[in-house]
Amino acid sequence: MLASLSDVHPAFRATFDEASEVLGYDTWAMTQEGPAEALNATVNTQPLLLAAGVAVWRTFRALGGPPVSAMAGHSLGEFSALVCAGSLQFRDTVELVRQRGRFMQEAVPTGEGAMAAILGLDDSDVEAACREAAGEGIAEAVNYNSPGQVVIAGDTAAVERAIQACKARGAKRAVALPVSVPSHSPLMQPAADRFRALLADADIRPPETPVYAFDGSLYSGPESIREGLYRQLFNPVRWSTIGGRLISMGVRVVIEAGPGKVLAGLMRRLDGGRDLQILAIDGAEALQAALDATGKGE
Repeated sequence: MLASLSDVHPAFRATFDEASEVLGYDTWAMTQEGPAEALNATVNTQPLLLAAGVAVWRTFRALGGPPVSAMAGHSLGEFSALVCAGSLQFRDTVELVRQRGRFMQEAVPTGEGAMAAILGLDDSDVEAACREAAGEGIAEAVNYNSPGQVVIAGDTAAVERAIQACKARGAKRAVALPVSVPSHSPLMQPAADRFRALLADADIRPPETPVYAFDGSLYSGPESIREGLYRQLFNPVRWSTIGGRLISMGVRVVIEAGPGKVLAGLMRRLDGGRDLQILAIDGAEALQAALDATGKGE
């Protein structure tokens, strides 16, 4: 994870050091060395992903990267965006997302919740398949990622039935994901209720840069952010809507900050996405490419 960035600028490792002070363990070492079972535990994964995204953004800015027109994040990435936009304080948010991960894991016993990726099927067909398969359980579309790519979540048995229903409707692929937490489904309501109490006490400020919420709306201030981060836990992430609104506002360069290139790939699949310059900063060379593309602040 981002190993080639560790020595590019002090801001990068300093961000992980801050997170380590909050969490009580070496966050950078865990990203590089594991062990895998610790790295994959959502209570650790969430603060580590937050630290990664913020570290990349701070490094980009420290090396001359310019301010941006808008920010957005997918699920946990929304917290990273709000930190980078000056709305949330990083140290506070490290603990906030650690607790978010704990609440999510405790809301549904291991094995009772599931998620699945559905490829090559219209959104309406995925929704119909979920309604057909749910029965007495829950199976719902929870990530609208791009045209023809939707993630569903809910009770394990209902999701398994929905996978078969999606295949019957012509899905190119319908596969279970290796996760135990059915994120953004109604099963996360108990986690959201616990999380809401923490959000009530959080220091939240108006964002210095516009930030898109999970449903494609723009956050208007601290109270809308509190409500959005609560509702996000048990409602779908509409990334295709968010991406479409970035494109419609005239954005020409899109930068993904953090490990991987998933969102960059999703942006390319959107209507108008192929006309964008899309860069994912997941290493030192990619960082330089992003700085070059944005004129290093000039």
